Amino acid sequence: MPDQHYHMAIDLSRIIAAEVGTPRFYLEKAREVALSRELFAGEPLIAGGLRIVAERDACLGHGIAHVEKVAVDSGALILIEEGGTAPDARIRRLVLLAQLAGILHDIRRSETDHAERGAEEAQALLAGFSIGDDERAGIVNAIRNHEAFRPCRALADRGEQLLSDALYDADKFRWGPDNFTETLWAMIAHRGIPLQALLPRLLPGIEGIGQIRDSFRTPTGKEYGPDFIDRGLTIGRRLYAALTEGIA
Repeated sequence: MPDQHYHMAIDLSRIIAAEVGTPRFYLEKAREVALSRELFAGEPLIAGGLRIVAERDACLGHGIAHVEKVAVDSGALILIEEGGTAPDARIRRLVLLAQLAGILHDIRRSETDHAERGAEEAQALLAGFSIGDDERAGIVNAIRNHEAFRPCRALADRGEQLLSDALYDADKFRWGPDNFTETLWAMIAHRGIPLQALLPRLLPGIEGIGQIRDSFRTPTGKEYGPDFIDRGLTIGRRLYAALTEGIA
């Protein structure tokens, strides 16, 4: 970390997050999240994807924990939208594709237009995976569509559209509490920016997060996404106030 203030800031962010509470999605959809996590842990193709991203951890921008959470939540969204906790083979396959998209979605995160560049990279990487051409195309299109405030390309196939929308929503769930307990610190930990220099930019960034509230795409995302964002905004504002007072 650039200075000792960061250790205090991280601890404080997690204390505030605990006080703000767990997003409703993880309480009300705990069974689907647990099943997605179980499928994630037991799939060899997922293990292969994780090995690839682990080698590039420094280039992922948000860190390896981010992509794992996006993968699991993408799978959970598929389960919810497609019928819950007794999935047939087709749904399980779609969960796998959503999780692979989650693992690979930030593979070019450090680059400009990272969604497009990431889609191109995923296309090449997935050539070595035992998935069909249509399945590979679905993952690639989902990665291409996952960036916020960019046009979303409509997909003709219903399953591909759900895959794309689930990836987007799971990624944007991270704009909630995770933004202040994990993502922010992963992005700046190695940049040598003193916390005092970061603070003037923090508040505008916090308020900008609110723009994501109305962008969720799946019915489940539209129901639970704003709760993630609202909790994140509360954490961010309280953290900013505490840090400004403490450093001053």
